[in-house]
Amino acid sequence: MFDAPAVRQWASDALDALARAREEIDALNVFPVPDGDTGTNLYLTLEAALEELDRGPLDEDLARTVRALAHGALLGARGNSGVILSQFVRGGAEALAAVPAAGSADMRADLLCRALRSAADAGYAAVSQPVEGTMLTVLRMAAEAAEGAERTDDPLVDVVRLARAAASGAHDALARTPEMLEPLRRAGVVDAGGRGVTVLLDTLVRSVTGEHPVNEPQRLAVPKPVLDDQVATAAGPPFEVMYLLEADAVDVLKTELAPLGDSLLVVGGDGLWNVHVHVADVGAAVEAGIRAGRPYRIKVTHFGEQVARQQAGRDGSVRGVVALAPSRGLADLVESCGASVVIGLRPSTREILEAIQSVHAQEVVVLPNDRDTIPVVNAAAEYARSAGLRVAVVPSRASVQVLAALAVHDPGRRYEDDVVAMTAAARATRSGAVTRAVRQALTSAGVCEVGDVLGVLDEDVVLIGTDITGTARELLERMLTAGGELVTLVTGTGAPGGLVTVLEEYVRRAHPEVEISCYDGGQDDYPLLVGVE
Repeated sequence: MFDAPAVRQWASDALDALARAREEIDALNVFPVPDGDTGTNLYLTLEAALEELDRGPLDEDLARTVRALAHGALLGARGNSGVILSQFVRGGAEALAAVPAAGSADMRADLLCRALRSAADAGYAAVSQPVEGTMLTVLRMAAEAAEGAERTDDPLVDVVRLARAAASGAHDALARTPEMLEPLRRAGVVDAGGRGVTVLLDTLVRSVTGEHPVNEPQRLAVPKPVLDDQVATAAGPPFEVMYLLEADAVDVLKTELAPLGDSLLVVGGDGLWNVHVHVADVGAAVEAGIRAGRPYRIKVTHFGEQVARQQAGRDGSVRGVVALAPSRGLADLVESCGASVVIGLRPSTREILEAIQSVHAQEVVVLPNDRDTIPVVNAAAEYARSAGLRVAVVPSRASVQVLAALAVHDPGRRYEDDVVAMTAAARATRSGAVTRAVRQALTSAGVCEVGDVLGVLDEDVVLIGTDITGTARELLERMLTAGGELVTLVTGTGAPGGLVTVLEEYVRRAHPEVEISCYDGGQDDYPLLVGVE
């Protein structure tokens, strides 16, 4: 359980679980401010942690893996709940990073307890005035339940017992949160952040057992809190201020920020900090950061506007989508889905920025189409944000993921909901391609020669063949072995006649439950692109 691949898999599964629970968690959000974004903030924070992992080497070094997760969560923490989650990750990472490279199985149960306790302690330490009945309480009681679980002589059995005990303890604590917090009791809901903790721990149970927790509540509908005047009105300071800060020490900063407002969080270390506070005087909060060091990525949110949007159900802003496409045929497909297109294999930051500005929308979603364009798109998005636009980048790494994201795009949803849905659709789509080798090379499937047909799965060469049709069929078979509900085929200029017919017949015969959609993309480098959702 406690090795680098397992931690990486748990984080990926937990992100998917948060995506499914995000709308429910947002609806539960009534404390400390009923701004309806706790689920979104938890999701985006964990997503940032995974993106940091993806930027590093795919290795089996546990310490490097958990530290990358913690660093990514710190940099990408969103809102009060996201900052606390980043500290949970940091605390758990510190416990796991201390494990010797050749740790024994006997250590696993004790290590799980230490990781949970370290995470809970880090969360409490981050909050200047901890409040019971929140996600802090839920994780602390989960750690206590794991520590009190009965042990056996089998360390592997103990890991399962402790994970189940932690999840059960979290659910018990969550059910009690309305008894601890008056705003929750009046609204008739449990704590939103605490619900997020149960999602993370339920995913842990699935990781160590492969089973679905029997005590996980089945939500039939999004909860509807009873928002009376006391709950619906943000009683505290009107602004949330967040920024990253480069500084050697932050003790003086904490002293200066504390009297300005509440919900103060200053987390991090080694010269980099994430600062979060609710204040009435935005300028004073930022100036305190300037005196302490170099603040950047400064974000200010007005709670009154955010709460009003939440109560209205949507903010009514005009929304646009910009997508990248390598060929005219793929561009036509993207445009038919309602997106503006930037055509080219490596568009510049200026071209992407001009496309964002040309949609004339206050809210924009941008869809890259491969790994290398994501940093360029992020740079363009930062420029656009500095001009007052709301811009989100969905980290799509293949054209089939762009099409999957566009398929679920709904401008009638809240902006945050739409971004999360599009991101989840892109992440859920495995991407494959068939191409020809242009030089001799050593691949994961062996040595290829010029002219060989290559089957590529998630950016890695997994097949070397002699003909496009046979390799495409074998690639599709391999992709469907892991499951799927929808296959998308996009043919290019080098696709042989009858290719689509062969693949359609294979899917209908071997996987009759799977739907299949086919398009002519006209791309030059890849006779076939494949997506499996």
